[in-house]
Amino acid sequence: MTQPPPAQKQDGSAPAAESPDGSIYFDATLQPHRSLGPHGFMLVMGAIALGGFAVGLAFSLAGAWPVAGFAGLEILMLFFAFKLNYRDAKRSERLRLTDAGLEILRTLPNGRRTRLTLEPAWLSVRMDDPPAHHSQLVLASHGKGVVLGEFLTPGERLEVARALQSALEQYRSPDHLKA
Repeated sequence: MTQPPPAQKQDGSAPAAESPDGSIYFDATLQPHRSLGPHGFMLVMGAIALGGFAVGLAFSLAGAWPVAGFAGLEILMLFFAFKLNYRDAKRSERLRLTDAGLEILRTLPNGRRTRLTLEPAWLSVRMDDPPAHHSQLVLASHGKGVVLGEFLTPGERLEVARALQSALEQYRSPDHLKA
């Protein structure tokens, strides 16, 4: 999750930023975490390919040449599994709460985008606290729900839920009503 740190007002709360849609109360992009970067991927695949080649060569020299083909097939399957994993890492969800509403922009692994705008006045944030592995972050309004951050860890989903709940509270209580 990325969210710029806002400046603090005198009462300790964060002021809303300005945008063409009015004040920005929350702006975060949720993305799955991948611990192996492109350079690490090349190193791991190189080591696996080298090991597979050595095993295939050893068995071929011992007369069991079909093993070399299976070793190559195994390396190829592992390569495609990594590629699918990296493709899935292109998923993202951008949450932006402004005076115009809560906009959710989802980017799927194939690059397709879907946009959903919700009215924040009736929106509730639901999340188990403490979170379990199966806990979902759900935004609910008028009997319907939207699940967010399925690719995040339970702790990260709880962090997003708390931050979004805080932003919704700020949205619902503008400064001019606090007097």
